[in-house]
Amino acid sequence: MRAVLAALFALTLALPAAAQTGAPSYGISLFGDPLKYPPGFTHFDYVNPDAPKGGSVRFGDIGTFDNLNPFILRGVSYIRYSDSMVGIGAVYDSLMAGALDEPNAAYGLIAQSVELAPDRSAMTFTLRPEARFHDGTPITAEDVCWTYETLITKGHPEYRVTLANVEKCQVLGPHRVRFVFRDGSDRDLPMIVAGLPVLSKKWWQGRDFSQPTLDIPVGSGPYRIAAVDPGRSITYERAKDYWGKDLPVNKGMYNFDTMRVDYYRDMSVMFEALKAGQIDVRGEYTAKDWATLYDFPAVKQGLVVKREVHHEVPQGMQGFIFNTRRAIFSDRRVRRAIGYLFDFQWTNRTILYGAYKRTKSYWENSDLAARGLPEGEELKLLEAYRGRIPDEIFTTPYEPPVYDGTGDIRSGIREALKLFKEAGWSVSNGRLVNDKTGQPFTFEFLSDEPRMEKVVLPFLKNLERVGIYAQLRNVDAAQYENRRRNYDFDMISVRYGASLSPGIELREFFSSAAANQPGSANTSGIRDPVVDDLIGRAIKAKSRAALVPIIRALDRVLLFGYYVVPNWYSDYYRVAYWNKFGMPKAQPKYADSPAAVINDWWIDKASERQISQRQDRDESRAR
Repeated sequence: MRAVLAALFALTLALPAAAQTGAPSYGISLFGDPLKYPPGFTHFDYVNPDAPKGGSVRFGDIGTFDNLNPFILRGVSYIRYSDSMVGIGAVYDSLMAGALDEPNAAYGLIAQSVELAPDRSAMTFTLRPEARFHDGTPITAEDVCWTYETLITKGHPEYRVTLANVEKCQVLGPHRVRFVFRDGSDRDLPMIVAGLPVLSKKWWQGRDFSQPTLDIPVGSGPYRIAAVDPGRSITYERAKDYWGKDLPVNKGMYNFDTMRVDYYRDMSVMFEALKAGQIDVRGEYTAKDWATLYDFPAVKQGLVVKREVHHEVPQGMQGFIFNTRRAIFSDRRVRRAIGYLFDFQWTNRTILYGAYKRTKSYWENSDLAARGLPEGEELKLLEAYRGRIPDEIFTTPYEPPVYDGTGDIRSGIREALKLFKEAGWSVSNGRLVNDKTGQPFTFEFLSDEPRMEKVVLPFLKNLERVGIYAQLRNVDAAQYENRRRNYDFDMISVRYGASLSPGIELREFFSSAAANQPGSANTSGIRDPVVDDLIGRAIKAKSRAALVPIIRALDRVLLFGYYVVPNWYSDYYRVAYWNKFGMPKAQPKYADSPAAVINDWWIDKASERQISQRQDRDESRAR
């Protein structure tokens, strides 16, 4: 998931109606559910409120950057689309902040309280008078409205989608700001607004917000950018005068004095940096590497720790995405046929060390996943679309092809050829060609990760068995990102993120409006009125009981659209780190990556000294 979207949608929350303008509240929760943390709470349960501050930590990431403004489309900004443990989001505070052990709830950050009109037509925030930008200037209501207006006019196109139903932002006073909505039907709009970052109007005056910049921005968060080596590294330093360091949502967090992110072009080189102690923490996303590479001396000596951490976070859909804007992928039968040629069981056994489960839902690992046949409220909902959705939705549970793991997919090849024939494609002289035009079926699989070759190439080899000759093209990170956001690809590997209470972000992922919007998350180009209608219903759902059948119906319609060849998922994350960290005993169950919890860790000085002494001894022996 991309960093800014993830930050916005992690804060999805709804507000209970109150009299008149709504009673001020210190926190808000989805559908008005009781908050876990009471008024006056001092810190989240999963942090150590007495964690010591200090020390330095180093991270690595694949990619590069030529832009320090993560809120626009232009420029190569891997500080925004980043898999590293830390990104530029640590520089900016938002109006409210969420908790990792409580889904869909948030508590005041820049805003000390929030009020919602009973008809949900407006939302008013009271800002903390002590809130400051890093240059010492106060954060005001004028900054909030300027941020909103700038994001929707000059920012990334996603803001125009997610904030489309905001009518205006009003300054009511130095520390009072109101967002007026077009109507009260958009359940998630207050949620998205609560998660907005707040930027400094003063700092941006005289600068073109729409253009990439390497000027170090003024933020308001727990870290500021201390140094930049363009394209190579960014160093963040803890703002020791950070105005919000003692707030309940921040207590026990942001403990490192400095954090440096080095950017690499090659994953293998980055792994060697971990072994050499040039990277302190690494999340591992490759099963083979986890099983075979982490046997270097520092691991055997206990200096580097390997850890698998289970979680309860929906895993979404990872798979090979068809670009349905391409004519060859416009037919659902063709997309389904190609799905028969990916042998997950063989891939998992021979390449992935049996570490994964097959993805069968866009909301995998959650109760939102469509399973079996539709029933109850879901069936009633789908009946309204009968004739506009595939008939097999009502008769056949969705199930990707299952093979025996030996590589024998002859049964799948037979099914694929039947589907190709129905769609107007036949094998002639060993090539799959169009029955009308004689055009051969060929396409390009675009990637920026060479290590995907071991998975993609066997898949392409299976395609050859039905006469499809596809090419894998590896490009650098900048070219890949440019082609992805302009939809200049046939097939790519993508993971759609998922939340426990999906809402307005569904427009960005699956709506017709986002299909041709450059840079949107609708990478497959889905344009289906039924999908659009279900998205609208999900956004307007008044309770979780109403939301669940809607999302299951949407999941089923997407699955039977065959927009993706499903890959795999895991219900735990892997992390390796040099054993110099202290960390809280409690593990928040809604943290699905080391990046989610790194801000709760701290440097254990005694352990760090032991590592340093051990490394010094090893170097002396080597000399």
